[in-house]
This record gives sequence, C-alpha cells and structure tokens, in this order.
Amino acid sequence: QVVAVYGTLSDLLSVASNKLGIKATSVYNGKGGLIDDIALIRDDDVLFVCEGEPFIDPQGDGRAQEGLTGAHTDWLTLNVGGRYFTTTRSTLVNKEPDSMLAHMFKDKDAWGNKQDPRGAFLIDRSPDYFEPILNYLRHGQLIVNDGINLLGVLEEARFFGIDSLIEHLETAIKNSQPAEDHSPISRKEFVRFLLATPTKSELRCQGLNFSGADLSRLDLRYINFKMANLSRCNLAHANLCCANLERADLSGSVLDCANLQGVKMLCSNAEGASLKGCNFEDPSGLKANLEGANLKGVDMEGSQMTGINLRVATLKNAKLKNCNLRGATLAGTDLENCDLSGCDLQEANLRGSNVKGAIFEEMLTPLHMSQSVR
Repeated sequence: QVVAVYGTLSDLLSVASNKLGIKATSVYNGKGGLIDDIALIRDDDVLFVCEGEPFIDPQGDGRAQEGLTGAHTDWLTLNVGGRYFTTTRSTLVNKEPDSMLAHMFKDKDAWGNKQDPRGAFLIDRSPDYFEPILNYLRHGQLIVNDGINLLGVLEEARFFGIDSLIEHLETAIKNSQPAEDHSPISRKEFVRFLLATPTKSELRCQGLNFSGADLSRLDLRYINFKMANLSRCNLAHANLCCANLERADLSGSVLDCANLQGVKMLCSNAEGASLKGCNFEDPSGLKANLEGANLKGVDMEGSQMTGINLRVATLKNAKLKNCNLRGATLAGTDLENCDLSGCDLQEANLRGSNVKGAIFEEMLTPLHMSQSVR
C-alpha cells in the first residue's frame, strides 16, 4: 500500500492501521531498522509495519531477523531506558571514535551487548538526556528541547565519553545562568526587610552590598554587618549599638552623631569616613572594639570614646580633636600626624604607639607617656 507520510510517527501509524486493517505499533525500514522518528524516513522508502512482533524479512526465509547488526545492514536500534532510537553504527563510532559508544558498537558483540526481544540493544540510561547526544553524533550540533536539563545531558556526555560535546554543554550551561545581581541594596528594600523581621530575631546582613545607601537615622542595633560593603553610606544618627561591623567596608561613609555603643569594628576599613560627634561610650561598661581597624584620615572630632579599644589600629592623619579617650587602649596604634588637641587621654594606654607628628596641644589632662611610645 502507498501511504503518504506526514505529521508525526503516531499519525503515520494511525493511517497505516486504517489502510492495512491492522493495529500498527512499529515501523521498520527495508533492512529491519526500527523507525522511531519520522525525520528518518526518505522519499521512496519501503517501510514495514507490524503489530509488535519481531521484524521478518519478507524476501527471506520467513524467520525473524537475528539482531540488527548483521552483515547486510549498518542500522542499529537502541533501547535506552525503554525508548527506542534507530541510528547507524557509523553514527555511533565515527564522530567520537574513543567514546564508550564507539567501543560498544565498533565490533559486533565486542562488549557482549544485551538485546531485548525486539532485537534492540539495551542501554540503561535516561532517554531524554540521550537524545541530544545522539543528534549531536548525527550532525554535530547541540540541540536540546525545552524542559531538558542541560546538567543531565552533560552528565550523560561524560558517562559516554563524548568529549567534544562536553565543552559545548559547559559553555551552554554557563551562558544559561542568570547574571549575578551585585547591585546595592536600597534604603527602601532594607526598611522593608527590617519591618518584616521580628525584633527578637537575629538579623544577618553579612557580606551584603549597601554601597552608597542612605541608612541614616535607622535602628540597626545588634545587626550582623560582618564583611558587608557599606562604603559611601549615609549612617548619620543611626543606632548601631552592639552592631557587628567586623571587616566591613565603611570607607568614605558618614556616621556623624551615630550611636556606636559596644560596636564591633575589628579590622574594618573606615578610611576617609566621618564619625564626628559619635558616641562609643556604653554606660553599662561594654567597650567598643575597633582593634586593627583602618581609620586613616577619619574625622572623629568631639566623639565620646571612653575605654574604646583602638589597639594596633591605623589613625594616620585622623582628626580626633576634643575627643574623650579616657582609659582608651591605643597600644601599638599608628597616630602619625593625628590631631589630638583638646583630647582627654587620662589613663589611656599609648604603649608602643606611633605619635610622630601628632598634635597634643591644649589637652584637658596631663599626658604621661612611657618610654615605649615612639
């Protein structure tokens, strides 16, 4: 019977069933190759349909074909995870001769490949991920249908050793990833975040980017800003009591009149920041810790810093005029060219600090520095 081939393979089976009066379930080419894709059919092909029985060559002796890898054909049918694929031995072997598929089908029965009752070679892998690999071996192009996970196809390519495809897939996966959003968090976004968080819950903003944000006059007590980017932020009049700013970037920020009682700023970078009139002094005795902080060129004029820990901090060229540094720990601190005029340094520990070029005129209390002060 002459049957027009159109639509999908299921359409062809339906038309063939009506024309031949059978329930067609499979289509074979003239050499016994199972057709699982209508695109494999060529003009003037002689096709055979059956109701599920093994292919029998009508020009032969009537016996079912013994496998699909005989000397008279190069066509193979693969049963991959229950789905059938028909291709040629050369497709599996020639493009990637060192792959697992090539070694499996280069020589007949070289791997002792198992076959199902229909003569298809059994491969226990995912058919959805295998299809793009087979198409790549056919025409050298990576084509993946919508809904197919590229990571799954990549895993199959690695399993079968299709090296040239692995590079294509890795590039495709990289290009499919959404670009990372490194844009700073705005005041509006952060306020919404604050309002949605219970007051007793720990708020972790570790490593977040707030660069240039206006966070002035906000209640930021106890928030973890460790390693956060707060450069060029406006934190004036903000309440940062007991906040964790360890290793945070505060360079160029404005913290004028901020409440910094008990703040942790170990090894933070506040170079060029303005901290005028800040309060670091906690009446309960909890001391602010700025040990190892980079405070080059900061303006801390008039700040209350009783008992503050500035050990080994860098305050070169900083302005500390009229600051209260009573009982402060300044051991090993770089105070080169600092303006400390009018400061209260009573009981301050300046052991090992560098005061080269520092200004101490008009101090409120006499300063008694040990010989270890440089």
